[in-house]
Amino acid sequence: MTNSTICRPTVKEVSDFLSEYAVQLFGSGATCIRMEKNMHRIARSQDMEASFSILPRHIHLTVTGHDNTVTSVVAIRDLPISFAKIALLSKLSWQMADRHLDFCHASRALSRIVRTPGANPWLLLVLVSLANASFCRLFGGDMVAMVIVFVATFAGFLVKQMLMERHVDFRLTAVVCSFVSAVLASSDALFSLGATPEIAVGTSVLYLIPGIPFINSFCDMIDRHYLCSFGRMMNAVVLSCCLSAGLCAGMMLMNLGMF
Repeated sequence: MTNSTICRPTVKEVSDFLSEYAVQLFGSGATCIRMEKNMHRIARSQDMEASFSILPRHIHLTVTGHDNTVTSVVAIRDLPISFAKIALLSKLSWQMADRHLDFCHASRALSRIVRTPGANPWLLLVLVSLANASFCRLFGGDMVAMVIVFVATFAGFLVKQMLMERHVDFRLTAVVCSFVSAVLASSDALFSLGATPEIAVGTSVLYLIPGIPFINSFCDMIDRHYLCSFGRMMNAVVLSCCLSAGLCAGMMLMNLGMF
């Protein structure tokens, strides 16, 4: 590629690129330190500097070039957690820094990454159900409890996928899904099917535990991104309270004692 054909972006174009890049990386479950390193890497590949701060609902980004500075505020979007997308976005930053990937090619690559379809929903449904049944066994559940947890998780996660496709609020989604799973898992106790009914009920909602937000919150706190850490922690706490509310409602409906 000759110098005449190299795509030389303006500061505004780099700012728009990094805004979408940051939203996709944050929404996919990346920590702030990864975002910081990747975005600095991309900006420096274009002979610019970038700094950002993450507020509860927005990302505040500033890109500085040789003779201009652009500040933008972009809204955070709720996206499915995807380690595959995080890996692709990180790879793109290294391609721009080490292989000097042209900015126009990088923009098209970012668009492809954004449009990358997620995992097969039916495969994901089965794998999550198997994983939750394995948790049941890990906590001492018998085979009957594992089968019941598999069915309860399958139904609850299927409802979750349906509600997410309709963009239902994530808090209401957590309440409804935990309620469905708790009601189905209660069949172990109601019909005396196995020897560990309490484990079946308790582990039927573990697939809703916001483990990644909790972990990312602690990572961000260690890296002194306190606002983002607090925001992620509060989202995780609210989600935990919602799934607990659904679990308790299901147990009350099925007349199961909580203690």
